Amino acid sequence: MNIVIYGTGGVGGYFGARLVQAGNNVTFIARGKHLEAIQKNGLQLKSPKGDCLIHPANATDSITKIKNIDLVLVCVKTWQLKEVAKIINKNIDEKTVVISLLNGVENQDILCSEISKKHVIGGLCKVISKVEDYGVIHHMSYEPTIVFGELNNIKTKRAIEIEEVLKNAEINTVLAEDIQQEIWTKFLFITTVSAIGALTRSTIGEMIASPEIKKIMHNTAKEILAIAKAKGMNITIETIENQFKVIESQPPNTTSSLQRDIMEGKPSELEAQNGTIVRLGKELGILTPTNNFIYYCLLPQENRARGLN
Repeated sequence: MNIVIYGTGGVGGYFGARLVQAGNNVTFIARGKHLEAIQKNGLQLKSPKGDCLIHPANATDSITKIKNIDLVLVCVKTWQLKEVAKIINKNIDEKTVVISLLNGVENQDILCSEISKKHVIGGLCKVISKVEDYGVIHHMSYEPTIVFGELNNIKTKRAIEIEEVLKNAEINTVLAEDIQQEIWTKFLFITTVSAIGALTRSTIGEMIASPEIKKIMHNTAKEILAIAKAKGMNITIETIENQFKVIESQPPNTTSSLQRDIMEGKPSELEAQNGTIVRLGKELGILTPTNNFIYYCLLPQENRARGLN
């Protein structure tokens, strides 16, 4: 399959490398010194599931140089998605499928605002990985997983073909029965741990060990659940219980990408996570005091990182 990885960070770098190993024609979109290192030295993946070096790696800074694209896996940050969608839309043909692997519950809507809905399949991923150095991806923990599905949940021929490609790359793959349920479940997980981790400057292990912080996390999740139910999503209180089991199973020193970005003074996905709950709460008339507190405490740092202060 002819695949484009749009954004070669921890997510795109990991899954793209595995897809290359399985024999797919993969092109990595990257930029700056990261791109230069990949073009010169290849893409290096460090992982408890096996290291590899993709050399030479097909890497470029522009999708306009790529023809006959079957699949685009979008792996940028959520705040970059709309502009990236505009660029992708100019460079796809009738058969191209576009899947976002980003955190957030509105990614498919953003894609469909710029790209015809017929090209878009819903998706998400589960992996803890980061760019360790220019051209080097470090997968630290969690079984790397891609969950995806047609927006109407029909198991189409193209969805089944993509499932086969991903499984052949030994990627844990779920062709969802209800993709919106899966997206909101992942969103509840990541939004419960990420920004509170940035606010406390703590690892998951440290937060779970604190009864007071763990209670704040539970309140965050309950507010997300209230919004999801108001939006008609099929998630329940059992979803929270199950996601806390996942949280508690993570290596104690785990931190989220949002947390690392904020702590490093970079723009983050704050708006796409807790900020989304704050906004939807206002729209739906649902109180979200815990998410409000976390969001507004971190917003000055986010604005500073974006040069808005």
